[in-house]
Amino acid sequence: MHEIRLRNTLSNKLETFVPLVPGEVKMYTCGPTVYDYAHIGNYRTFVFQDVLRRFLKSRGFKLTHVMNLTDVDDRIIANAAAAGLSIREYTEKYAQAFFEDCKALNIETPEFWIRATDHIPDMVKLIERLRDKTYTYASDGSIYYRIAKFPDYGKLAKLDVAGIQAGARVDVDRYEKESARDFALWKAPKEGEYFWETEIGPGRPGWHIECSAMAMKYLGETLDIHTGGVDLTFPHHENEIAQSEGATGKQFVRYWLHAEHLLVEGEKMSKSLGNFFTLRDLFAKGYKPSAVRFALASVPYRKQFNFTFEGLQQAASAVERLRNFSDRLKQQKFPAANQAEFAGRVAKAMEDFDAGLSDDLNTAQALAAVFDLVRETNIAMDKGEFRQGDAAAVSDFLAAIDRIFAVMVDDDAEKLKLLGYGASADASDAEIEKLVSDRQAARQRRDFATSDRVRRELADRGIMIEDMKDGSVRWKRK
Repeated sequence: MHEIRLRNTLSNKLETFVPLVPGEVKMYTCGPTVYDYAHIGNYRTFVFQDVLRRFLKSRGFKLTHVMNLTDVDDRIIANAAAAGLSIREYTEKYAQAFFEDCKALNIETPEFWIRATDHIPDMVKLIERLRDKTYTYASDGSIYYRIAKFPDYGKLAKLDVAGIQAGARVDVDRYEKESARDFALWKAPKEGEYFWETEIGPGRPGWHIECSAMAMKYLGETLDIHTGGVDLTFPHHENEIAQSEGATGKQFVRYWLHAEHLLVEGEKMSKSLGNFFTLRDLFAKGYKPSAVRFALASVPYRKQFNFTFEGLQQAASAVERLRNFSDRLKQQKFPAANQAEFAGRVAKAMEDFDAGLSDDLNTAQALAAVFDLVRETNIAMDKGEFRQGDAAAVSDFLAAIDRIFAVMVDDDAEKLKLLGYGASADASDAEIEKLVSDRQAARQRRDFATSDRVRRELADRGIMIEDMKDGSVRWKRK
């Protein structure tokens, strides 16, 4: 196995990963802000985090993984008030949708899924700790962090804050990049706004204090890994460092990992451009969870991901290719014995796969190793050169790669049905014609496993097919 190297945002260097405690990894990942359904840009980050988690587990590390749900911020408070609901009532719908979406994408459940509103006392204690060390000041009932007191401020985002105006403040949870100002730890309540009564006065926490308090409660004062989208580098993660290290005097996080932005057809995703998609928007269009997961995982997390529907279709084809290969391996009978040469090919593929993931989670390199072996094995099968004794090694390889990518099990139809999707109306005529054509091609090459699979998929989509005597096929919606 290769040594694991990760690109640390803090040093901007590729570093060998060595956890603080040998064999154990303490990891915190920023989850969704549950004011709406999460979009595919969010899931690009969540899938990256899941691949990282699965890879570390495959290497034998014991993980303590915490993911937060931000269920209180400016938008949530405003939206809940407008809907006449409590914060928990408003966010519960979106929290449950997130859990369902994670299940659909085979995103593993972390050891701790935590909500900000369950940890208000922990945030208050951290603010009191910072107050005792003179990192805070009060103004109009709110409490602010004095960033001039923390000389390392800006080290993560590489900001030059030498010219910061003392006392310049920002109250909103989200503010412009490069705008370095004192930020609110605790916000005084506005009229009609939900608040908590606490030892530091009435109000509610700022966004940034939430993650610092929760991460340290569950993982201790120094974490091995903290991940999130690149948009969280500043201000959110920068402020987490200032708060946590100001309170403890210790390094907060040893390895910071950030996933790059997702574009849609080369443009920034936005509702105004009509290119804003939630996961459920894609499901409603008939796309499978496995295809979405594969597409999001296939581009290394440090590279900007250009989401296209053509790319999503290619991802679906790649998943189908893997599943068909697995079926062929299980169902076809090959000559007995094995070949030492082929065992070497499998071992080399496994080494290349591991090398890709070890190199800062280079999923593209890892998948190239997978499909090289699939191609070589199919050629050997077609030539009659593959032996039954080699099938177990190849099957073990497929199982190993699926422990990371998690797309091999053909359960998309069931998942979509649980979410209320997958009906015949979700499939366009062009998509159905493509599937029918794929089935015909499989029948002609006597690949009946694939033919039967496509028939099942069409049936799951509510499509009935009829093979005619002249060799043509008719289909209709149920």
